[in-house]
Amino acid sequence: MAIRQKTTIKIRMSGKGTSHARSEALVRDLSHVIDEPLERGGTNEAFSPTETAFAALIGCTNVIGHKCADKLGVDIGHLTFDMVVDFDRRGVLLMQEVEVPFEAIELTVTSDGPAKIEDLERVGVETAKYCPIAKLYENSGTKLMVNWQKN
Repeated sequence: MAIRQKTTIKIRMSGKGTSHARSEALVRDLSHVIDEPLERGGTNEAFSPTETAFAALIGCTNVIGHKCADKLGVDIGHLTFDMVVDFDRRGVLLMQEVEVPFEAIELTVTSDGPAKIEDLERVGVETAKYCPIAKLYENSGTKLMVNWQKN
C-alpha cells in the first residue's frame, strides 16, 4: 500500500536577531544567516534579506525545473542562472510605502543538457505552473520573465 503524501503542511521556523543587521533563521537541524553588507551597517557574512528572497527563486526554479523535466522525459543536465532585479528601494529607505518593491525580475536559465530548445521551453512552461516562489513574486505584482536557453 502506497503512502499518501499530505497536500498541505505546516512549516515551522524560528529565528533570532543577533544584531540590528544580522539574523539567524532555524529550520529542521539547519541554521541560515541573513546579514547586511558593510555599507548598510552589517558584517557582510551572508546574503541580505532581499538577496535571500531572490536566491530562493533560483533554488525553486532549479528544483521544480528538474522535476518537470523528469516528468516530461527531458534531459536538461545542469542549470545555471543569471538574474537581474528592478528593486524600488523607497520602502527600505523609509521614504514611502511601496506596494510592489520588486518591479521586475528577469531570470535566464541555461541548460547544459542535450535537450532541444523546444523541450526547454516546455519545461519552462511547466515550471512556471508549479514553482511556488515564482508564484509568490507574480501574485505580488512583480513582472517575472524567465527565459530558458541552451548552453
